[in-house]
Amino acid sequence: MKKRIQIAKTAPAAYKAMLDMEKYLEKSGLDKRLYELIKTRASQINGCAYCLNMHTRDALKLGETPQRLFLLDAWRETDLYTEKERAALALTESITLVAENHVPDKVYLKAAEHFTEKELAAVIMAVVAINAWNRISIATKTPLD
Repeated sequence: MKKRIQIAKTAPAAYKAMLDMEKYLEKSGLDKRLYELIKTRASQINGCAYCLNMHTRDALKLGETPQRLFLLDAWRETDLYTEKERAALALTESITLVAENHVPDKVYLKAAEHFTEKELAAVIMAVVAINAWNRISIATKTPLD
């Protein structure tokens, strides 16, 4: 297959904007392990091998357990996740799959019960960011590292 575009080299300003979003999220106060769960769950839905590889490794480095990562795509079927994590995961799925049902009020309101407005903004932006990264990695066929 012909080599695909490398956004960081071809459009460095656009790539920097993405990195700036990550810097904002790092400073937002969003729990780092939760952020990795959000990134991993969205990447599972989108089928992004590059991001799954990266974020499961990052989650493990932060102390996430292999069991919780292995069962993340079945989070509703287990009690391994807190109510707050469940609310974030439901919101992650709704935003990632926005064309299916938009974001139902029930999902949004449940998340709003568990997060302050600032935290909720960070969760939403985290989902937006990982979905963008997934689409960049999939479109460019970014190889695993």
